[in-house]
Amino acid sequence: MNREITEKIIIMLIRAVAYLIVILVGYILYDIIRKGAPNLSWEFISGFPEQSGAKGGILPAIVGTLCLVGGTIAIALPLGVGSAIYLSEYAKPNRFTEIIRLAIVTLAGVPSIVFGLFGLGLFVIFLGFGASILSGSLTLACMVLPTIIVASEEALRAVPRGFRAASLALGATKWETIRTNVLPYSLSGMITGSILAIGRAAGETAPILLTVAAFFLPTLPKSIYDQVMALPYHLYILATQHPAADQVRPMQYGTALVLLIIVLGLSLGAIIIRIYYRRKYQW
Repeated sequence: MNREITEKIIIMLIRAVAYLIVILVGYILYDIIRKGAPNLSWEFISGFPEQSGAKGGILPAIVGTLCLVGGTIAIALPLGVGSAIYLSEYAKPNRFTEIIRLAIVTLAGVPSIVFGLFGLGLFVIFLGFGASILSGSLTLACMVLPTIIVASEEALRAVPRGFRAASLALGATKWETIRTNVLPYSLSGMITGSILAIGRAAGETAPILLTVAAFFLPTLPKSIYDQVMALPYHLYILATQHPAADQVRPMQYGTALVLLIIVLGLSLGAIIIRIYYRRKYQW
């Protein structure tokens, strides 16, 4: 077969697969919005759940999800960015560094339920934090940390070496060079990768299943040691464990739509930040 014809067939197949994925995702979004939008109301968003979540609102689940996302950002972002700066700018290329990078990449592929079991053993039982926001945030931070490190390191490497050389040639120290000539130009990639990773954390169920999430808790948390409801776990319970599955189906779609809005909001924030810093720092 002619090489040009073979290439065209391969491109058509790739295009067909891409279109199929877009259509499937679009249909899922359309189905969630069509069935979930009629259930969205102020009472649903700001109310407390009743009758084991079959009626009422989902305010505790929304607040619990936001608390977990905030805790994950506070823990994972400084650690991930700091680790990436060390690996990219300070660590010497040797066998030890290669092992660390291999471990990070391997951790990024570990199933999320394994992180849940890890969090249960270390944070909940061994350190005595119990099922709490702190345990859940630490577990989610461990899960997204490899992704943040890899994304941040790639963003740092994308900055041309000439920027560093010029700054060092003018007498700046290593840290001054990183702070003024490297970080500003890599910020868009670092923040985008980090927010997308944290957006994934907001929708995960397995890591919080054993460390923080409560089935029915119609109160708001008062400290980081409190257990909370969370939207992914609330949705999972309504869809798989609730005895009146047909009765709570509107609640399922309403909860799924709110969770979708939060995750898409984080992704939209990442896109806006990326565009802003790309326009501000160009080379």
